[in-house]
Amino acid sequence: MTRKPATYADLEALPPNLVGEIVNGELFATPPLAAPLASAAMHLLGELHHPFGRGRGGPGGWLFLPKPELHLGKDVLVPDVAGWRRERMPKMPDVVGFTMAPDWLCEVLSPSTFRLDRARKLPIYAREGVKHVWLVDPREHMLEVFRLEGGHYLLLGAYGDSEIVHAEPFEALPLELKVLWEDVE
Repeated sequence: MTRKPATYADLEALPPNLVGEIVNGELFATPPLAAPLASAAMHLLGELHHPFGRGRGGPGGWLFLPKPELHLGKDVLVPDVAGWRRERMPKMPDVVGFTMAPDWLCEVLSPSTFRLDRARKLPIYAREGVKHVWLVDPREHMLEVFRLEGGHYLLLGAYGDSEIVHAEPFEALPLELKVLWEDVE
């Protein structure tokens, strides 16, 4: 039996307590991040927003958004945090779904999304030209940094615990990783 591809109407029909995505025509509905994991995403956004988004104490030049809805071809994906270089997106458009792929994004790995984020969404991000992807696993205290090269992601580094890193594309300033998991037991 052939299943019909999921539609945006299928996303709209989901209960509001679920995060809906369409990946390769298939509907995925997952719970939102548990509070400690959501906290890691917000800490990361806070660490990047002032120096890179606002230009306070850093180079500026970026627009960041938590949980943007990305309309990439027939796929609808919702990364935990995404950023666009201002040279590509000077102003935040007044839209629900972004058709311009971000320049960087971060997926916070949870037990319910781990496989989806790694196996299903990464190839779509590569297809759409997302230059940098970070995978953050707060429970394991790990940050993996990837750069798109030749249509595939190259792992630039895996960092953990209380390391201080200069990670692409934000290598201009140090990022103290322990800040990301300070609320995770």
